[in-house]
Parts: sequence; C-alpha cells; structure tokens
Amino acid sequence: MVSSVVQYGQAFLVLLRLILFGLTLGITVISFQAYQQRRSERLQYAFIGFAFISMGVAVTNIVSQMFTADPSPGARLFFNITQTIPFIIGFAMLYLSLYR
Repeated sequence: MVSSVVQYGQAFLVLLRLILFGLTLGITVISFQAYQQRRSERLQYAFIGFAFISMGVAVTNIVSQMFTADPSPGARLFFNITQTIPFIIGFAMLYLSLYR
C-alpha cells in the first residue's frame, strides 16, 4: 500500500517537473520572440536570463532523477553547485534587464 502511494507520488512529481520545465521553456520562447521584434538591449538580457533559468530547471530535474541512491558528499556538492550556477546567471541577467 505505502509503496504504491510512493510510486504515484513520484510519477506526480515527474509530471509537475515536466510542467515546470514546459512553462520556463515557454517564457523563454516568448521573450526571444519579443527580442526579435524589438531588438532592445533589455529584451536581450531578459531572453538570456530566462534561457539560463530554463537551463537551471532542466539541470535540477536531471540531477534529481540521477540521485535514486545516496551519492557521496563530494558528488552531491558538485551537482548542487552545477544546479545553482544557471539560476545565478539567469537572475543576474533579469536584474540587468530591469535596471539597465
């Protein structure tokens, strides 16, 4: 009983992660289209920011799927850093798009 609930929960979590990635990809496409129409520096920074945030979501999803077993502390630290860097770049670019 408990294992089937966990399996359904994991399947639901995968579905939620796919929806999240789809939404980030959609906003990236919309920001790219806006940049192509207007060619402003602000829209370029926004597009790059959303692209990196999408990449961060994708890397986070991939890494979370990889860790079915407990990894070594060094590997976990490496992958946590790898997941965080695209978000830092993405939000920095969004900051630039708003305040430049």
